[in-house]
Amino acid sequence: MRRQRRRWGGWLAGAAAVWLAWGSAPLSAQSVRITPVARGEQVLVTFELSDAYTDQVRAAIESGLTATFTYDVELRRATPLWVDRMIDVARVAASVTFDNLTRRYQVSIMRDGRVEESWVTEDEDAVRRAVTFFNRLPLFSTRKLEPNAEYYIRVKARTRPHNALFFLPWDRDGALGSATFTFLPQ
Repeated sequence: MRRQRRRWGGWLAGAAAVWLAWGSAPLSAQSVRITPVARGEQVLVTFELSDAYTDQVRAAIESGLTATFTYDVELRRATPLWVDRMIDVARVAASVTFDNLTRRYQVSIMRDGRVEESWVTEDEDAVRRAVTFFNRLPLFSTRKLEPNAEYYIRVKARTRPHNALFFLPWDRDGALGSATFTFLPQ
């Protein structure tokens, strides 16, 4: 009986270690490239998640599932010896649904829960670009920014459906990137 407990204890400890290591594993090759620019009264943000449109995501879309790429864009200011101050947050989401009968993609771009654009296309490369690259989005106002201060944009990205096991309580298919800029009023 004592020997059986040791086996179960060792197995449970090993399974827990693998589960924790798997859940906290770094992202494969996903990276977010970000370019913030403060122009006039707006902070324009360009970002791209180059490796998000994987073969698995493509297969899920072509099976008829709706794939959603969600980007949480945060405007922050670094503070010494304390937690960085969050100035504002914007959420950008791109959804793709493939119609197997017509062989067309329905693409929708949303910002903060409102649909900004929606279109139908047959071009998969256009879909890939539409859901992973956003150019000069006016996401934030410069009214809240102090002149000559350094800020940074942080983008957290996740896709649905993702490859994590269904019982995991966190989303491991996220990517994270940041870029700094100095606000110089014009």
